[in-house]
Amino acid sequence: MAANNRRMSGKKGAQVGSGGKRRRALEGKGPTPPAEMRKGHAKQRAAQARARRAQGRPQAKGRGGKSSAELVVGRNPVFEALRDGVPATTLYVQQFIDNDERVRDALKLAADRGGINLMEAPRPELDRMTNGLNHQGLVLQVPPYEYAHPEDLAAAAYDAGEDPLIVALDGVTDPRNLGAVVRSVSAFGGHGVVVPERRAAGMTAGAWKTSAGTAARTPVARATNLTRALEAYQKAGIVVVGLAADGEAEIGDLDALEGPVVIVVGSEGKGLSRLVGETCDFRVRIPMPGGAESLNAGVAAGVVLYEAARRRG
Repeated sequence: MAANNRRMSGKKGAQVGSGGKRRRALEGKGPTPPAEMRKGHAKQRAAQARARRAQGRPQAKGRGGKSSAELVVGRNPVFEALRDGVPATTLYVQQFIDNDERVRDALKLAADRGGINLMEAPRPELDRMTNGLNHQGLVLQVPPYEYAHPEDLAAAAYDAGEDPLIVALDGVTDPRNLGAVVRSVSAFGGHGVVVPERRAAGMTAGAWKTSAGTAARTPVARATNLTRALEAYQKAGIVVVGLAADGEAEIGDLDALEGPVVIVVGSEGKGLSRLVGETCDFRVRIPMPGGAESLNAGVAAGVVLYEAARRRG
């Protein structure tokens, strides 16, 4: 029996009391790491969220999608776009172009700004690029605009310790009006602009120019469905205020401007669409003693943003 035990003890494999593991596997793994370092732990997720906010929320970039690239055509439009800070990737110059003052100024602006490629191209190539438009030998390529997501605007405000002040545009199709609204939002401390994905103005070169450079620091978000985006804001505790000529109250009587608010501005001709108007918590009007029937979107937004900034200040 003793011999049998010796034979058993000489075998490789599991040993009595080892739990099926060798000595090395039984060694301790060291102290338990803090919760912030444990994968999947709630405190680790919270720490990661704080780190993202400290870095300016880079994970939100482009969540609203991109527009398509755009071409600015003609000597004066190209010069003005470069002068006004419209983003650009490439300036195409026709071979053997008449080198007048406007061409020289455009080339100098492009060189001074840096980061803009200068490309010489034959006239037929520029004709093809512009579908036969009168380009006068100068074509400027504007890169696609990266839209934010509507949620990002409110999140950025809360991260900064501020109540969101956002403007949403309903049916505004003129890019210059969009640019004017962006400029007003920037001037009065707002946190961004929301536009619908369809049947609405986007961030074109014209909108950039009208914004007078403020589009570089004021985000524009694009919503697949504006009504649903407004409902999401309401669920987050943000009051939605619609501007309407037949609003039940005047803008000066609205205390909601002192807290988190989205101001919805409709088109000059049609105003708010039915669904958007029904979604608003309040519908208010701007008093106009002069008797004008309506204001364009840029002016209307500026008036309300001033009132909001005055109350918050």
